Amino acid sequence: MFLFITVIQAIVAAMLVGVILMQKSEGGGLGVGGSPSGMMSARGAADLLTRTTSVLAVLFVALSITLAVMAAAEGKIETIDQSLQRDTSAPADDVPLVSDDPLAAAAAAAEDTAPATSSDGSIPLDK
Repeated sequence: MFLFITVIQAIVAAMLVGVILMQKSEGGGLGVGGSPSGMMSARGAADLLTRTTSVLAVLFVALSITLAVMAAAEGKIETIDQSLQRDTSAPADDVPLVSDDPLAAAAAAAEDTAPATSSDGSIPLDK
């Protein structure tokens, strides 16, 4: 049901964008030709687009609230997990500590695995 309402909301959002883009920027409406008095006159198209925009906007907000309520209801946890105890039986690191300084130990390990350079400063390809 959640996925269905999400798809419906995406369709409503796309329709809302389309209706908004069809309107004139100064609020005139679509402005297409037609009979001066009738539904698809410039004024009739503006009224239709304005009404359509308001209906789609209300529908979009209602779907957003519905989805938020459904998401909150699905994610409800019955009990609080309090098992965040640290595991102190972790295995020791492979790198020995040098005077209890982890940065010095990492530097010593990096020196052991550093590639060998030749006398001219280039790194051989076999390393």
